[in-house]
Amino acid sequence: MKQKNFKLTQAFRFRRFARKNYAVFNSLHKVINTGVIAGCMLTFAATTETAAQSQISAVRDSIPGQELEELIVMGSKAELTMNQTAKLVTIITSDEIARQPVESVSDLLKSIVGLDVRQRGPNGVLSGIAVRGGTFEQTAILLNGVNLTNPQTGHYNLDLPINLSDIEHIEIIQGPTSLLYGAGAFSGGINIVTKKNSDTGLSLEAKAGMHKLFEVNAREAVKTGNSNHSLSAGYASSEGYIDNSDYQIINSLWQSNLTINNDSYLDFQLGLNDKKYGANTFYSAAYPDQYDESRALFAAVKASTGTKLKLTPQLYWNRHFDHYQLIKNQSTGENFHRTDVFGFNLNAQYKWRAGITNFGGEVRNEGIISSNLGKDSLLNRKPYQLTDNRTNLSAFLEHNFILDQFTISLGLLANYNTNFPDNAGLYPSINAAYWLTSNWKIFASWNNATRMPTFTDLYYKGRTHKGNSDVCPEKSASFELGLRYVHPAISASANGFYMKGINLIDWVKQHPDSLWESHNLTNLDKVGFETNFVLNLSRLFPKIPATRLSLGYVFMHQSKDASGLISNYVMDYLKHKFTAGLSHPVYKNLSADWQFRWQDRAGSYTKYGNTQANGVETAYKPFSVLDVKFNWKINSINLFLNINNLFDTYYFDLGSVPQPGMWVIGGIQLYI
Repeated sequence: MKQKNFKLTQAFRFRRFARKNYAVFNSLHKVINTGVIAGCMLTFAATTETAAQSQISAVRDSIPGQELEELIVMGSKAELTMNQTAKLVTIITSDEIARQPVESVSDLLKSIVGLDVRQRGPNGVLSGIAVRGGTFEQTAILLNGVNLTNPQTGHYNLDLPINLSDIEHIEIIQGPTSLLYGAGAFSGGINIVTKKNSDTGLSLEAKAGMHKLFEVNAREAVKTGNSNHSLSAGYASSEGYIDNSDYQIINSLWQSNLTINNDSYLDFQLGLNDKKYGANTFYSAAYPDQYDESRALFAAVKASTGTKLKLTPQLYWNRHFDHYQLIKNQSTGENFHRTDVFGFNLNAQYKWRAGITNFGGEVRNEGIISSNLGKDSLLNRKPYQLTDNRTNLSAFLEHNFILDQFTISLGLLANYNTNFPDNAGLYPSINAAYWLTSNWKIFASWNNATRMPTFTDLYYKGRTHKGNSDVCPEKSASFELGLRYVHPAISASANGFYMKGINLIDWVKQHPDSLWESHNLTNLDKVGFETNFVLNLSRLFPKIPATRLSLGYVFMHQSKDASGLISNYVMDYLKHKFTAGLSHPVYKNLSADWQFRWQDRAGSYTKYGNTQANGVETAYKPFSVLDVKFNWKINSINLFLNINNLFDTYYFDLGSVPQPGMWVIGGIQLYI
């Protein structure tokens, strides 16, 4: 595909791409030159969603004419570029992460219009990420393609061993994607890809701010022969913005990559995430002195070999421990949990004249020992008295037809779980995209998905919540249709989606003072509409310094059969969300990035007054938040100032947990 409005001043022609990132072009038997690739960069830069659309242009602007590297994304099981995949993929780049006024991955994802980020604690302490009106349990979280979704509860899905400076880019798929990310990707998936190149060198960062916030992190990458190695570590703490909201967070990640030859490599990863934090009213407004400690260990090894038939096996392990106290420093309501996840998956990719065929499967074992969760008794193993274990088996087949203007992906997932043998099933998917012209692209998809209940859904017992061992897996079918306009200076997209959910899991109660109980809703219907617009003024007017404006809006409506029960998650969805981002120079090396969002949530929460013994069910109120970051770059030094919640808005993301008011943070970054 050609981009008529782009002129290349310097071009280099390549007839064979030896590195794995370009292997997909070998299968197409085409001669590619950098002019075409640069045009593709402009094309797929505009195919992303929401504020992330402007982020790709930052990458495009930073690539010299001699460089040639299209981004391979996980939009399918095959190695496809953003321009080729038929699935809707949003990309957030490291450049955008560095510009935005954010302190954590959850802060960063707030700018994506189709995502609902519900914070209990600030700056990555505890957050749930929902996609298109789903729940935080229905979103799969991956690190470098490894599924780290927590089987105990989705509350811990973002306990990741990374700092923002570790991230190369983030891939977001909105809509069910069980075929790609597994049974946990019921409403969408997020894959965080870390930096692996040795040329990133040494980076240091330190910051301080209100509420005695202090953060420091460092990352070093080196190259030895045919291998790359990197090690990062970070520490963050604050005394909190309200009583019992203090926290301490430690992250560390080691990575090594060994290149065996042009067609084979080995990747190793080892990470640690450690948190201690006050959990003021996190799970119940009646208990403001809750406290939690968690620790996550992660290890993975991945290999790849072959060209025409490429085999990619991966072995991983993830252990998560948490110690929860309903009342800090008291044993009343105290819980201990430890989960272990072992997984092995294999992706085989075969390239032939009819396209690219992928097949393979995964064996994933999830086990827990706990003082509260489980069905079998553990004797003489304090503090753990209960246990449960299950194995999820899946197999997949996918084929991608890739033509000049048309891509279609056909896939099928077979899934079986040892704890739910009667719910084994097949989940087909179809994704297609067609370029009407060099600027207009139409896309459509139909996907089926499933999700297993968490151990918390099944077994939890407490003063405010009660699990249900009869809860069964969720299932859904969804359809999406959209149109994109692509231009170097202006890009826009609009798409509508519909989902039919069966046996959706929610925590519900009959009246405000009842216990929350997990139940399967009979059914749920969801319809929505999303639109995005990006303007790159420097492309329209070359004399204007790099200035980008992005706008996004989503509307959703859900209806369910729940017999009038109060919903804690499923019906507390964002009915309206509007986002706006503006990045612009201020003076010489000083630039600013503004991020605005307005949200209107359906549903309600239980509100307690100072003299009220019983709660009152209260509807969520719409709110808007504006964040800004100023960056001043001087050679290899970057000074920055974040002002989050500039207008000191008082609002709730979830329940009656108040979110931080204005928070000013300053810092310095040094690159060596």
